[in-house]
Amino acid sequence: MKLNANLQATVVELKRTQDKLTQKAQDLARSNQELERFAYVAAHDLKEPLVVVGGFINLLWRLCKEKLEPNAVSYIRHALEGIARMEALISALLAYAKVGTKGNDFKLTDHNDIVERATTNLQAEIEKSGAIITHDTLPTLLADDIQMIQLFQNLVSNGIKFRKQEPVRVHVSAEQGDKEWVFSVSDNGIGIDPKHVTRIFDIFQRLHGDSEYPGNGIGLAICKKIVENHGGRIWVESKLGEGSAFKFTIPRRETVSFEAGKPKAIARALKQPGE
Repeated sequence: MKLNANLQATVVELKRTQDKLTQKAQDLARSNQELERFAYVAAHDLKEPLVVVGGFINLLWRLCKEKLEPNAVSYIRHALEGIARMEALISALLAYAKVGTKGNDFKLTDHNDIVERATTNLQAEIEKSGAIITHDTLPTLLADDIQMIQLFQNLVSNGIKFRKQEPVRVHVSAEQGDKEWVFSVSDNGIGIDPKHVTRIFDIFQRLHGDSEYPGNGIGLAICKKIVENHGGRIWVESKLGEGSAFKFTIPRRETVSFEAGKPKAIARALKQPGE
């Protein structure tokens, strides 16, 4: 009898602990959603006064540039450059916040078409760099097509940006696993030191200065959020000087949708390449 009583007490305590953990997880999810909404609204509201300030400085420049001393010209130029950087940073922050607060319904999406649309958006970069972008036959599965275009666009663009002197090559492939598809976007670029392969997916984390490779440190954070919204995970396999392979998973059968950052199962569907 005493053993049964102890077991019952243990079960009750475990249930109480589970309820507390569930409540904390819900509170954390709600807090993250509120933080994302705040970041979106704050970034949106910050952009308007910045545009106004930039407009007035440009007007001052046009009216007075012939009368200004060289030092004053330099100050105005630096101010305009700073405003341009801040506008780019706010736009990137808006894009990051938007991934968590807004999303389309998931639908059967041909990822061959997704990659082709992403590379079309990058046509200017591809032509300028002479990059060769290729892909294997890719699957059709439930996804947010707009976010998937953004995901591939960011990863392919990274392969083009962080290049060596040799011609740029970026290849997209996918392998079917038991429960998920593993996509890979590989390049022959400068590669990444293995000690940095985790932190590059954190927001505002950069490994290079603006003078080497321009950017704002948000692109890969957006990729991570998109993949997580789809119920997957993302990582990179790389060595310095030997290129990189960015890999991510999408569930094979049970696909997911999300509402305000909360993944939920909606269907089981898969079309394999060639079907």
